[in-house]
Amino acid sequence: MKYLEEFQNPELARRLLDEIRATVTRPWALMEVCGGQTHTIIRHGIDQLLPDEVELIHGPGCPVCVTPLEVIDKALEIAARPDVIFCSFGDMLRVPGSDRDLFQVRSQGGDVRVVYSPLDALKVAQQNPHREVVFFGIGFETTAPPNAMTVHQARKLGIRNFSLLVSHVRVPPAIEAIMTSPSCRVQAFLAAGHVCSVMGMGEYPELADRFQVPIVVTGFEPLDILEGIRRTVRQLERGEHTVDNAYPRAVRSEGNPAAQAMLADVFEVTDRSWRGIGTIPDSGWRLAERYRDHDAEYRFSVGGITTREPAACRSGEVLQGLIKPHECEAFGTTCTPRSPLGATMVSSEGACAAYYLYRRLGITPTPQEASPVA
Repeated sequence: MKYLEEFQNPELARRLLDEIRATVTRPWALMEVCGGQTHTIIRHGIDQLLPDEVELIHGPGCPVCVTPLEVIDKALEIAARPDVIFCSFGDMLRVPGSDRDLFQVRSQGGDVRVVYSPLDALKVAQQNPHREVVFFGIGFETTAPPNAMTVHQARKLGIRNFSLLVSHVRVPPAIEAIMTSPSCRVQAFLAAGHVCSVMGMGEYPELADRFQVPIVVTGFEPLDILEGIRRTVRQLERGEHTVDNAYPRAVRSEGNPAAQAMLADVFEVTDRSWRGIGTIPDSGWRLAERYRDHDAEYRFSVGGITTREPAACRSGEVLQGLIKPHECEAFGTTCTPRSPLGATMVSSEGACAAYYLYRRLGITPTPQEASPVA
């Protein structure tokens, strides 16, 4: 298969669904840990086309969504300073902090700029040597390498007015936290292919063995996800719990050694707080000591900012797979994309945004209304 359309073929989707139906004999709960996969599932109605025995649980796979409120507040504090140019990807600008967002900071005079790469922010720093330039570095293992490279370049080039506000998180510790939760119902995982394309699959076999769960590395198109589900259900029915690569066109078992080397040089593993979930040990990165001069949290002394999540927002339960978005009382009423209570309604990868965008409001279509892959 060479072209994207081939991974959205309705006839192939029907065949995979038929194989899943022929394999499954009892209920299973699978969690995808990727916001992009969640949006594909909801957009194409994959969860509604599966047999009733297969339930998909949406996990904490959206990088914007898991960024904790206190980090957003640190960003807002830094961005409001008159000597700062604050650079960020666009999807962070509407994520609500305790009392405002980055759009409001910009409307109040803050120099907040949307960039498309951390290297764009580094260029801004070169062009404005008398201003402090901060890039908001968030995300999983996929966005960490370019951010690490940018800090490495800033140090190499002697660009002292550039710093990174870091909120990077790691998937394997999150899987461990999910599986050790007393309320866990997850029996298998669809692992995010882009994460594994960077980090490889070396951290997953120990988790699969310890928790007796299959972990299948999966892509992002409808057929990718259906194939991942097919392999997962087959393992569950056989009583197996291995790590399987269903995305070999992009993922090698060893990952990307060059990216891993850059991460090891620039970052060090640390505990991280996840929005709505809490602190997960060893679940994130921070800048290593030799790069501390480029750490915005250290440079602007905002490390002491702490906050509490709003009680009306149940995004933490959504991120843990405890509820579906439409089961939150605020969903679609007091919480919408235009007036969000939490990041899961703002982000382009958020589960709440997917449910709202594709009108998944708790109404299940009849079989006649459902269609395999639009």
